[in-house]
Order: sequence, then structure tokens, then C-alpha cells
Amino acid sequence: MSVLKTVYKQTFIYGLATVVPRMLSFLLVRLHTDKSVLENVSDYGDVSIVFAYFVLFNVILAYGMETAFFRFFNKEPSKDKVLSTATISILASSLGFLSLGLLFQQQIADLTHIHVNYITLVVWILFLDALVIIPFAALRAQGKPIKYTAVKLTNVAINLGLNVFLLVYLKALSADNSFWESIYISNFEVSYIFIANLVASGVTLLILLPFYFKLNFKLDTVLWKKMLSYALPVLVAGVAFSINETFDRVLLERLLPDATAKTAVGMYSACYKLALFMMLFATAYRLGIEPFFFSQSKTKDAIKNYAKILEFFVVCGAFILLVVVVFVDVLKLILIPNEAYWEAMKVVPILLLAYLFLGIYHNLSVWYKITDRTKFGAYISVIGAGITLLVNLMFITSFNYMASAMATLAAYFSMMLLSYYFGRKHYPIPYNIKKIGLYLALSISLSALSFYQFRAQYLIGSALIGLLLLIIWQNEKTTIKQFLKPSHDH
Repeated sequence: MSVLKTVYKQTFIYGLATVVPRMLSFLLVRLHTDKSVLENVSDYGDVSIVFAYFVLFNVILAYGMETAFFRFFNKEPSKDKVLSTATISILASSLGFLSLGLLFQQQIADLTHIHVNYITLVVWILFLDALVIIPFAALRAQGKPIKYTAVKLTNVAINLGLNVFLLVYLKALSADNSFWESIYISNFEVSYIFIANLVASGVTLLILLPFYFKLNFKLDTVLWKKMLSYALPVLVAGVAFSINETFDRVLLERLLPDATAKTAVGMYSACYKLALFMMLFATAYRLGIEPFFFSQSKTKDAIKNYAKILEFFVVCGAFILLVVVVFVDVLKLILIPNEAYWEAMKVVPILLLAYLFLGIYHNLSVWYKITDRTKFGAYISVIGAGITLLVNLMFITSFNYMASAMATLAAYFSMMLLSYYFGRKHYPIPYNIKKIGLYLALSISLSALSFYQFRAQYLIGSALIGLLLLIIWQNEKTTIKQFLKPSHDH
């Protein structure tokens, strides 16, 4: 029991460290979409495009070395050797990236359609973030979840605090005080967003700097080559995932007319954030169950438990989908009160459903993790990325950001089906497909009814939620009663 408790405790702490930074984009969307902060929707489009590249380059600069570090740290007799080899590798590649990024910043700006001033800031942020990859991984490998989480949350707090200060208070302070006036620059809001990020990344590195001082800098080239070959499929899967996640913003900016492109990206990105409710639930759930998957893999009830876990996920996900769709117009007033962004609200139900399918995919992917067939994860992610690119390239010019939302849905739906298909072959789990299908069909139908027929009619919406809950209760009351029963651990 104590081992299980430790696992769950650590999972909760790491979950906090993963989910809270993602909530940052929730908290910031209201600030960044406010008229008094970023005057034009296109400015928010600029920020969104840069952050899309961020996601991609974070993956490239890590090139799967973090995962390789974990694998070899547990496998190799000399932990120090793994630590120093991974660190030297990341350090060398990051310095190379920094030099090239600063040397060719004008060319990068021309290529990406991003202002050269932003490129300079972005290159430095990416460099600083890359330098903390292995120190963070070392904290996890050495079982220090509290320190890991404390540093992660410090980064979030500084980023959020500086965003609020630079975008809201600095202008007002500069009017009455010569010191603040000397710092304040007008029409500099987009740069302030990146400066807040840069300072947060810099402080994070400073906190973790002792890690570098303790390190024995020795590169084991044989080990390094092994780590690189292990890391390559992880890099491929990571790039594919980042394409699925954010690259539609880049494609929208490229394929739409110059006059409207960044405004469309701004609207789409802001409304996209409302789908994060599902994403946060799926992420938290995944972080909670992954250790359980592995700890249960050798028990006789393993496959039964895996089937139950997916059922429970679908029940919760179906409920979240309907609740967010019913109250989507209340949520938009809280998170995106600026009406200039509301045109893109029609993407929200599609993206919520897409993230529900992604959550199911993560649950289904237990089979290739348990059986050490992780390359299937890379294959499926690459197919998903291919669908994302194809649908966007074919339909953006005709359907604008609706094409991007449909591409995300098509990609995650396909990944879910592929994982289920291959899972049945290699590690059959007795999922109750009828029941799962019923909950999904019911939630999707009621959500469509609420959004397209009875939008903002909260009485009818609440009745639809009540109907879904009633059907869930009828089917699951035994399980729910067991779940709610207080446990008597002796």
C-alpha cells in the first residue's frame, strides 16, 4: 500500500507541475485578448504564431534526449556518466542553436514572417529552456517531485506576474514616475509578453544552476550514440505531436490572404483555449493513470482494470464535453470578453470533441507501452500529423480556421481508431465498445443539439445535462456507489 501511496502522491505532485503551466494560457488569454492590452486581434495572432514555433522548437532542441536519459539512467551502472553525457549533448546543441539563431535572425524573420525583434527574444527563451531539460529530468529521476514542482510553479508565477505588471501596470506607473517612464515603451506589448517569458526562463535556470556546478563533465561517446539512436523515434513522435497541436496557426498565416491572416489566427487561437478544459482533464487523467498502468501490468486483473479505466474516462469526458458546450457562452464572457474574437466560437465544440478523442487515444495506447512497442506510438503520431497537414493544406483557403478545427478532429479520431485496431491485435483488452459508443453518441448528439439548436438557452441545456447524468446513473450506479463508499484501510 505504501508503494502505491508514494506513486499516487508523486503523480499528483508531477500532475500539478504539468497541468498548472498549461493553465497559464487560460489565465493569460483574458489579459492578452483585452482591447486595452493588445489593441488588434492580429497582434494576438502574432503571439500565437510565435508560440506555435515555440512548441515545435522545444521538441527539436530536446531531440528525445530527456526520454533517453530516463531509459539509460535506470539501465546503466554509472548514473553520473549518463547525467554528464546527456547534459553535454544538450549543452553543445543548445549553444550551436543560439549561435546560428542570433547569426541568422534576419533570415529566420523573413522566412517565418515574424518581426526580427521577437526572433531575438524567442531564440534566447528557447536556449534557456533547453538548458533546464536535463536538470529537471535529474530531479524526477532522483525522486525529488516537490523541488521539481516548486521550480515549475515559480516559473509560472514569474511569467504570470510579469505579464500582468508589464501589460497592465507599467503604463499607468510611467505617467507619474520618471523611473518607470524611462523603462516603459509604447506599442511594445507583444515584446513585453516575450520578455516576461524570458525573465521566467532565466530565473528557472538560475535556480537550477547548482546542478551544473556539481556535474562531472565527461562525454562517453559510445553511450552518447546509444542514447541518440534511442532518442530519434521520440523526436519524430514529438515533432508529429507538435504539428498536430499547434502548426495549424502557421498554416493559417501562410495560406490565408495577408490582410486577414493574422486576425484569423488571433480569433482561432483565443477560442481554441476554451477547448483546453478537455485537454487539462485528459492530461491530468493520463498523468494519474500511467503509473497505474505499469504497476498493474503483471496482475491477473490488469486487462479488466484497463477496460474499466477507459470506461470511467469516457463517462467523465462525455459529461465535460456537454457541460462546456452548454455553458460555452458564459465561459467566453469570463475568458474572452472581447467581442472581436467571438466569430471563431464555432470551432469550440469541434476542438472539445477532438481532445476527448485524444484522451481516449492516450488511454488506448496502454498496449504499446506495456508491450514495449513504443515505435507504434511514433507511427500513429506521424499518420496524425500527415492528416493534420493534408486537411489544412486542402481546405484552409475555402473554409478558413474551420478547416484547422476539422483537421485536428480528423487527426485525433484517426489516431484513436488506429491505436484501438493495433491494440486488438497485439494486446487485446475487453473494452465495452457498446457502452463507450453509447456515451459518446449521446454526448455528441446532445452537445450538437445544445450548440446549434438551443444555444444560450440554459434551462434546456441544463435539462440535457440532467438527461445525460440520469442515463449514466442508470448504467453505472453500482460502480458509482462503490466509488463513493468510504474505504476502510487497516
